[in-house]
Amino acid sequence: MTSKPWHGPRWPEGVPYEVSGYDRPLSVLLDETAQECPNHTYTMFQDSARSFAQVKDTADRLANFLASRGVGKGDRVAIFLPNLPHYPEIFFGVLKAGGVCVTCNPLYTTGELKFQLKDSGAKAVFVMDHPLFYPNAAKAAQDTQVETVVICNIKSYLPAVKAFLGGLLGKIPKADKHEPGHLMYDDVVKKARPQPPAVQIDPARDLAAILYTGGTTGVPKGAALTHSNIMYDLTAAGEWIRLTPKEGGSPQRLAKGVHTYLGVLPWYHSFGLTLCMLAAAERAGRMVCIPDPRAGKPPFTDTIAAIPKYKVDLMIAVPTIYSAFINHPLTDNYDLTSLLACGSGAAPLPAEVVKQFEAKTGAVIFEGWGLTETSPVVCTNPTNTVTRKIGSVGPPLPGCEVKVVDLDQGTQELPLGSDGELAVCGPQVMAGYWGRPDADAEVFREIDGRRFFLTGDIGHLDEDGFVVITDRKKDLILVGGFNAYPREIEEVLYTHPKVAQAAVVGVADAHTGEAVKAFIQLKPGVEATEEEIIAFCKENLAGYKRPRYVEFRTELPTSVVGKVLRRVLRDEERAKQKA
Repeated sequence: MTSKPWHGPRWPEGVPYEVSGYDRPLSVLLDETAQECPNHTYTMFQDSARSFAQVKDTADRLANFLASRGVGKGDRVAIFLPNLPHYPEIFFGVLKAGGVCVTCNPLYTTGELKFQLKDSGAKAVFVMDHPLFYPNAAKAAQDTQVETVVICNIKSYLPAVKAFLGGLLGKIPKADKHEPGHLMYDDVVKKARPQPPAVQIDPARDLAAILYTGGTTGVPKGAALTHSNIMYDLTAAGEWIRLTPKEGGSPQRLAKGVHTYLGVLPWYHSFGLTLCMLAAAERAGRMVCIPDPRAGKPPFTDTIAAIPKYKVDLMIAVPTIYSAFINHPLTDNYDLTSLLACGSGAAPLPAEVVKQFEAKTGAVIFEGWGLTETSPVVCTNPTNTVTRKIGSVGPPLPGCEVKVVDLDQGTQELPLGSDGELAVCGPQVMAGYWGRPDADAEVFREIDGRRFFLTGDIGHLDEDGFVVITDRKKDLILVGGFNAYPREIEEVLYTHPKVAQAAVVGVADAHTGEAVKAFIQLKPGVEATEEEIIAFCKENLAGYKRPRYVEFRTELPTSVVGKVLRRVLRDEERAKQKA
């Protein structure tokens, strides 16, 4: 690769400009680690550990089972589970059978899941034995191509005493009844042989997963990701993440078999899937399964308590989780200093949150950026406090390129420092949207003879070639002809000592076209007025950027990964105005 603007003094020491060796089937991650570190713990769930050797054995059995049920190369299998220890076993089992994993949010309604099952043409589905999840899946599977439903109960994955007491007291989740013909996970694993079928995978062409976007702009679309797409992101991140030893010296790559990951982000989302579940497999890391991040009283207590309990040192999360940690009334009761490094993405990371979280933990937070369609990481900040740049999302990963293009056609490259739409070209960019050539035509452009993906994000490259996200293309607020960027306004609101969460949207205004409205979630135990917030903004923002309206909420709407949903707030405002 020729020299790029980001290949300057801030490029991390020892990180190459290009990476190779990612054209491999994803299943080798588990096979190689199970061979090298068979007895190391992979999943930790309710104090019950599963080693890499055990997970591989189960994955091999599931591959054997799926092959016996007619699942072969290219066939889709849906995983409708929260973060349970079954998840990596099923994911790798599907890959070993030659199948494609379709990851589904277990909180989806019957209709939402049915759409994904029909759209993907899934032949099988794995679902948790649960009074809500299982009935939804059973109904959703009707009138689709699903031929096999496997029910996953957690009892056998609990320590013996907990399983006994849970069964005795009726505390282990279970559906009221199971449909005839549906199979139990434990029975399937027990009966199958640990002999996966022989399948030839072309990593650059064959799909590993279909992950559906949130549908914020219409019908959800399935991002079709190849083995190489995801493997590249893991390889590049493995080169990029380098931590400075406490005793000093040069930054080092993450050692194999020594780190503990907190599985707090859902694995049905690309962020948690790639950077936690699969990264832990690649690095032989222990992974703490967190099915419900909000568990405990008050919410998030159990998640925070897991850090000192399991000596968690690596965490991949979203800004709302970091904000929940620093504003939690019981945080000071827990020693969080085992944390070494924390990645953040999926939403803007306020500088004030970084400051407070690092002060509490001593860890370093590095913000990155990417999309489901990019497996997901495109850029990330250096993983140290010296060369990272708070307010940016860092440079592109090795071997990846970002261009800033015009907002109208997405074909004209803009000069350094100019805001435009961010376009990405790299090995992590999806093959395309599943069965949607029309959608592909909207987002792919050929620039300088190379295929670029239009991300829908507005930003620019700064003087160091670091990417600065200004905002989502569709979130831009036009106030009297001026561009007001919600992220910039939210950054200011986060510096107010009473604000825990903030979101900004545009609302219709007869005089200026649009006006800024701020939605505020206050920190526990404090009160504030609309006038107080507006006065604060007057001191810190230009006139057209200042919120004209402020609304206080007990909590703000968030996506499955904790990203504050401006879209929901904007739709609510439009509905009010129509009424």
